[in-house]
Amino acid sequence: MEHSISDAHTEQPGLAGRKAIITGGTTGIGRAIAVLLASEGARVFVCGRTPEHLDDALERIRELGEGDGINVDLSRKADLDRFFDAANDYLGTPDIAVINAAIPAEALADTGEADMREQIATDFTAYLASAHAATERMKAGSDIVLIGSMSAVSRSAGSSIYVAAKSGVQGFAQSLRKELAERDIKVGLIEPGFTGADFQYPDYPPEKQVELINQHRMLRAEDIAAATHFMLTQPRRTAVSLMRVETRLEHP
Repeated sequence: MEHSISDAHTEQPGLAGRKAIITGGTTGIGRAIAVLLASEGARVFVCGRTPEHLDDALERIRELGEGDGINVDLSRKADLDRFFDAANDYLGTPDIAVINAAIPAEALADTGEADMREQIATDFTAYLASAHAATERMKAGSDIVLIGSMSAVSRSAGSSIYVAAKSGVQGFAQSLRKELAERDIKVGLIEPGFTGADFQYPDYPPEKQVELINQHRMLRAEDIAAATHFMLTQPRRTAVSLMRVETRLEHP
């Protein structure tokens, strides 16, 4: 009897030739996702707030594949529109949108009203606006990946604004998935735990992050990129709708 392992694995579509927009794609988790997708043959278009971070990200992306990007502040409607117009010029119709751009947000009682409004505009409103812009452009066979946070689960004191935003993203992802399913646009949510990135400065400087990663008490951004890759390489019948990626050991 001839043995075959062909039926031991589900179909795993590749990323070559796909067109991905990645918000917050110049640092941390977004940068790691952009680099990995580019290395797999996807063309990527990223955005970030800081020119030097954009230059650094594009240099690495272009070492492995194709990509471009611009500097914008997605809390501003004009900038968000400019990002999606530029992405359309570079990619044509995108079939992957990774919505990831976020800024730190802390306790409500310790935050001024202007800062609170900026944080919500970036960490929540821009997520919805980015998803709206993406779905207006996408066709069947597309994927939206929202990068949320385990803060929506842990809901710790000291980060109530961030918890509010990420809890909103969590609920939004569940509802949006149902709304877009018949259009063959998949929606997945990844909720990372404690992950090393510029986002963690100044509480966790680079040397401390390396120490915690080596102790298995902090994730690398590349760990979240690997989860994103898994979510994007499933057959169309399969919707990996939620992934929570945590450290094996608790962080300090």
